[in-house]
Amino acid sequence: MAQVSLRGITKIFPRGVVGVKDVTLGVENKEFMVFLGPSGCGKSTTLRIIAGLEEATKGDVYIGDKLVSNLPPKDRNIAMVFQNYALYPHMNVYNNMAFGLKLRKYAASEIDRRVKEAAGILGLGKLLERRPRELSGGQRQRVAVGRAIVRKPLVFLFDEPLSNLDAKMRVQMRTEINRLHIKLQATMIYVTHDQTEAMTLGNRIVVMNEGVIHQIDTPAVIYGKPINKFVAGFIGSPPMNFVKGKIIKKNSKFYFDETGGRIKVKIVDEMMPKLESYVGKEIIFGIRSEDIYDKLFVSEAPPENIVTMACEVVEPMGSEVYLHLSSGKHALIAKVGGHENPPINQDMDLVFDMSKIHFFDKDTERTIV
Repeated sequence: MAQVSLRGITKIFPRGVVGVKDVTLGVENKEFMVFLGPSGCGKSTTLRIIAGLEEATKGDVYIGDKLVSNLPPKDRNIAMVFQNYALYPHMNVYNNMAFGLKLRKYAASEIDRRVKEAAGILGLGKLLERRPRELSGGQRQRVAVGRAIVRKPLVFLFDEPLSNLDAKMRVQMRTEINRLHIKLQATMIYVTHDQTEAMTLGNRIVVMNEGVIHQIDTPAVIYGKPINKFVAGFIGSPPMNFVKGKIIKKNSKFYFDETGGRIKVKIVDEMMPKLESYVGKEIIFGIRSEDIYDKLFVSEAPPENIVTMACEVVEPMGSEVYLHLSSGKHALIAKVGGHENPPINQDMDLVFDMSKIHFFDKDTERTIV
């Protein structure tokens, strides 16, 4: 079994810089887990500690039932795919993939079988005699993945493997890695700062910032029920819109009122109990861009959910259009259908889907509802 368990992992660099702080989590056998966060959040450091390329200041790493914290990388039965491919330029594809097996004294027939099997999985069969300089970026990355596959490790580790590829190639390689996980049924841990990669690849996502885990859950839960403002703002494209204001109560109903701005909307009854203690207090309102609609394309909308805002910039994105809006105090983005032709530098009526809004505590930034 290839579970990975991290127990209280902390990494403190020279001069007291904390890279990772008390990380505890478990990766299940055959799971595809993605570490996601901005640059410098500790995700690559955590991966390198799993691999044995970095030593934890404290805490333990288990692979299966085996404590591996003091083992060198070669004895952990893992394979790592790096951002920069790390191929030997003087060797052809076949020998790059076979090199690790030769070091471990595998029989020539077994090496040949494994290399050709991996080449078949990755579509490299016709490229085995080429050298890295004769390959595209995507082909080089497939070779790096193939070199990991032939090892038949317990765990695959990917450290931002697609960041050097262009947008089209990233989409193709993302699909290939997904297929590879399904085919191999292997345990994979993947590090990225790209939330699209995380959402499309991961069975679960670990969202990190400043060396701390903020949330671990499925992509759907991370997106729909973020635990705090950081997670809500990091996941989603465009990012979630945030507006500061107050909860007010009128005729036994609750409203959100953007102080000094145009946004005043009625809160759905189901959310009222959790907001009772915030009446009259400042709070953070969050709404995703796809939950703001052009009123012209909504058949029925409660008047209290309609907000008039100025459309300052329009960004056509093909099948979608991004509207950059101003409430007078806050800037928001709405994502509407590409067929729409919104006015520029004019006020427009918008409908807020109040069943999908989020509220965050102003001081702790934790999710309230």
